[in-house]
Amino acid sequence: MTDTCDILISGGGIAGLTAAAAFGTAGFKVICVDPTPPVTDGAARGADLRSTAMLQPARELLERAGLWEPLAPHAAPLQVMRIIDAGGEEPTPRVTKEFDASEISDQPFGWNFPNWLLRREMLARLEKLDTVDFRAGVGTKHLFTREGSAKVTLSDGVRVQTKLVIAADGRSSPMREASGIGVHTQRYGQKALVFAVTHPIAHENVSTEIHRTGGPFTLVPLPDRDGLPCSAVVWMDDGRLAQERLEMDDAAFEEAATLRSCHHFGDLTLVSPRQVWPIITQHADHLSAERVALIAEAAHVMPPIGAQGLNMSLSDIATLLDLAEARRDGLGDAAMLEAYHKARYGDITLRVRGIDLLNRASQASSTLARDARAAGLGALYGAAPVRKLLMQMGLGMR
Repeated sequence: MTDTCDILISGGGIAGLTAAAAFGTAGFKVICVDPTPPVTDGAARGADLRSTAMLQPARELLERAGLWEPLAPHAAPLQVMRIIDAGGEEPTPRVTKEFDASEISDQPFGWNFPNWLLRREMLARLEKLDTVDFRAGVGTKHLFTREGSAKVTLSDGVRVQTKLVIAADGRSSPMREASGIGVHTQRYGQKALVFAVTHPIAHENVSTEIHRTGGPFTLVPLPDRDGLPCSAVVWMDDGRLAQERLEMDDAAFEEAATLRSCHHFGDLTLVSPRQVWPIITQHADHLSAERVALIAEAAHVMPPIGAQGLNMSLSDIATLLDLAEARRDGLGDAAMLEAYHKARYGDITLRVRGIDLLNRASQASSTLARDARAAGLGALYGAAPVRKLLMQMGLGMR
């Protein structure tokens, strides 16, 4: 049995679903497959409890994909990015700097959403599009390409003939491997604990990143829960310590998390299970091969600092969509894919290197290195033109 489509998307995570909605809304015939059925209830087993900050530039793509309107009621705006250095002898803030979006824009930096909720709303959008066929529980197995098209064999035996394969299938991407594209990987010995908490002090739509040692402790605003302010937390640290904290009882863990947060929002109370994720930096040697384009974690993986990961993925999608709409008869050809690589590779390389440096600085354990980090934060913030440039770069502006 052979199916045909304009675009086959391998991977139904947030990036893959966004791509399916964007290309489907633009009138392309899309098949999107993912071997793992999506979990769309935050209380269900296997739910992705992380959150994602959609930065300003992402909104345009979400609007083009018909996703912004259903997502907007669930958004927690990010007006201020607060960075705290607590690298002194005691776990208390010694340098606090706030980056306010009002300095560069009349909009917030972005909007935060729970990942499971993003999947729910994205799948609801796909169900309304006649152009999109989403197949859960089905993956990609084999790839054969030629100059004019690609043929992909799915895990259920179905073959799909398509003009373009978009690999959105993660850091171990089967389609990237099938295309023969190599990757460079950097490991840090870190893991990230992710969970949600309530706290007595309001976050006031401020994303707070607290640096001490091992990696940042980041609290990102979520809508109130049970009448209390609520935040999503990413706690990066040495992998062994993260694993030990994963296994603590709730009371001991809440005490440890509150201490690491410098009591910034008062006592933290867990309102979700804990999950742990390995931290790596990885980028593909090339973003395309014959009839194949890499996006999202198939192309680049970074530590969760500065909300860069998924927003880079959305830039990948927006660039591909622009190229596809500009020359529909050339969808997936060599000229389009080389243009995609050239448009995205330099920006990806710059951001991967920048986040790598920031993460190494956040791991600092020696007193000298932590003092240097605090001094650097103060210096960068103190120069207004530099501060504004950093904010603009963080949003993906050129």
